[in-house]
Amino acid sequence: MYDVRIDELSGATVVMAGSRQHRPNRPSASCPFCVGGTEAPEPYDVTWFVNRWPSLPDDRCEVVLYTPEHDLAFPDLGVEGARRVVDLWAERTSALGDRPDVAYVLVFENRGEEVGATISHPHGQIYAYDDVPDVPLTELRRAGHGECPTCAPVDESLSVASADGWHAWVPAASAYPYALLLAPDVHRPDLPSLDGPQRDGLAALLVDVLARLDRLFEAPLPYMLWIHQRPTDGGAWPEAHVHVHIVSPMRSPGVQRYVAAAELGSGAYTNPVVPEDAAAALRGA
Repeated sequence: MYDVRIDELSGATVVMAGSRQHRPNRPSASCPFCVGGTEAPEPYDVTWFVNRWPSLPDDRCEVVLYTPEHDLAFPDLGVEGARRVVDLWAERTSALGDRPDVAYVLVFENRGEEVGATISHPHGQIYAYDDVPDVPLTELRRAGHGECPTCAPVDESLSVASADGWHAWVPAASAYPYALLLAPDVHRPDLPSLDGPQRDGLAALLVDVLARLDRLFEAPLPYMLWIHQRPTDGGAWPEAHVHVHIVSPMRSPGVQRYVAAAELGSGAYTNPVVPEDAAAALRGA
């Protein structure tokens, strides 16, 4: 049963998905994503399936398996393995975006128990919305009022890494202790529009920066990753510039940065890690 509601005070969209209350929580038996498991009965390199515990109705939620190897992290895929994931992201963006009832395709990943991941096998998800969600819509509207902010030159003190037509940097006003933006140097609207070399560049940069995050505290770092791209509602959206957000809630080894009352109540956030310091730490990792 799904019920979409709009909060009267904030205007926020909230999907009531009561069925998810009954989904399994960190299964202790066999992994359903390993070959032969419930969700992956046949051998695969990368694959996807419809989430049986969806947050949205009508087959709008998918799970993407990055590798059959249970104990790998994304950087362990190497550029070739990461490219297969990028290609699958693009393929599913096209397939879902072609549906007349889908206006926006969001590719994302939650890694680590601290950010709610219930299965450790390397995987991500895709949600297909019938409207353009507020966060990407706000970005698009801001970009539409002037020069594309994603195309703007990056301050050297915030730059972290680059790879074949892509660059990664720490946002100057990040609300998270450690955060990254990844974008192609050339204005491209979405994953399907990336050519072969640009997909290789994205794969290489993801392998690079996600490995840096794990080296930062010399331990697997919990993170959240999502990709903003052009809506699929039929509009032109010339301001859309595909980019990847990666954020971690950890501010030091074993210490999580919590968002508390003053920030939630005001919408003004406090970051204990200065972005320039975060960028320097990631460059050195």
